Amino acid sequence: MDQVVVKNARKVREGVVISNKMQKTVTVKVERTLRHQHFGKVITRAKKYYAHADNSKDIPEGQRVRIMETRPLSKLKRWRVVEVLA
Repeated sequence: MDQVVVKNARKVREGVVISNKMQKTVTVKVERTLRHQHFGKVITRAKKYYAHADNSKDIPEGQRVRIMETRPLSKLKRWRVVEVLA
């Protein structure tokens, strides 16, 4: 039995770029859906992440990207852009 043990796997999220006005930083909005505990209705929750991107001006607003958790790069930046999705 070949089991792959990944120690300290980094979190990966997919979201939409909502701002690219900073230098080497993009703001990514990540939405998730969940079921309401009592009513059972499907609701959407969103969170913004600041992600490092060397080519932030090349990533337009509205573009879908994949971000990965990384070491603290600044006061608020803890994520980096891994790839730009089609």
